[in-house]
Amino acid sequence: MPTLTRAAAALLAAATFTALTACSPPEDKGDDAGSGAATAASAADLGGLDALVAAAKKEGQLNVIALPPDWANYGEIIKTFGDKYGIKVNSAQPDASSQDEINAADQLKGQDSAPDVFDLGGAVATANVAKFAPYKVTTWGDIPDNLKDAAGTWVNDYGGYMSIGYDSAKVPEPAGVAELLKAEYKGKVALNGDPTQAGAAFSGVVMASLGSGGSADDIAPGVEFFKKLKAAGNFLPVDPTPATIESGQTPVVIDWDYLNVAQAAKTPTWKTVVPANAVVGSYYVQAISKDAPHPAAARLWQEFLFSDEGQNLWLKGGARPVRAEAMDKAGTIDKTAFGALPAAEGTPVFQTQEQTDKAKQYLAANWAKAVG
Repeated sequence: MPTLTRAAAALLAAATFTALTACSPPEDKGDDAGSGAATAASAADLGGLDALVAAAKKEGQLNVIALPPDWANYGEIIKTFGDKYGIKVNSAQPDASSQDEINAADQLKGQDSAPDVFDLGGAVATANVAKFAPYKVTTWGDIPDNLKDAAGTWVNDYGGYMSIGYDSAKVPEPAGVAELLKAEYKGKVALNGDPTQAGAAFSGVVMASLGSGGSADDIAPGVEFFKKLKAAGNFLPVDPTPATIESGQTPVVIDWDYLNVAQAAKTPTWKTVVPANAVVGSYYVQAISKDAPHPAAARLWQEFLFSDEGQNLWLKGGARPVRAEAMDKAGTIDKTAFGALPAAEGTPVFQTQEQTDKAKQYLAANWAKAVG
């Protein structure tokens, strides 16, 4: 199959989150000056971007959660935002899962430390749309209609392809998913998270299914693959992190391509491969909490993330930003970073919501007894 063009790859992720359909906020949490940020559905509702910036600076803080600094360049994104606007960014539980984000919002509701914004896998986002506040950024028109909710309740932000990262100094290059069952990978293969909880791990099982004769409609072969991987002694029950990779504890990691690619900066022998004919793509979902304790800062964060600057920072981290196509046409994209994205061969798979729901049900019933 021909290698996908990178601009086309960004648009192909449309099917990932198209099925979403569209507690009052805490009092006196930075919105007491009458800014109306807690109900603003656009910067225009507050009188424009300058007014939004002023309201956000008055709040002075932003609470984010589950954003590892090495994940899609979030470390630089957070620092750049904080420095640019003089807003303190409180980053909680950087290695938490998408479900942990929702749990924290429920547990901390009404408190100053509750999450202001969410960065979620599609499956978790689908189940929690009622917790999101609608908001349309000023670059809303650049985002394809099938990658956002018409009311602004959620929007896809960045994406990538599921991949196999490996330390080329320790193991041979895996030609495909099945290669990981070989003796050379004994005790070496890690999956990023629990697929019943984490979006990356979920898509890793889908990739394994495609590489084992399954499909987007049938992930049973993927679960069976990991069962075999464990039986062979090749599966590592360790959540990989940059530290485990650098130490050599997890020499093979199934994760998003942008995360694996970024690891090469710290581990020069680290390589990334997107298995041919097992290409799984996905976009993550950005949303504002209805109960955000810093509603203006939450909205300014969205404006920053979907600006040219924010989108290029994601791209610098190897992720495919949702506005890539429009920015490429406008000449505002970082062309060097855009051209460095990993190539993928074969027809990519982007699960529909129906397929995702079916897969979730299968995982809930079978993952623990097969692998746990």
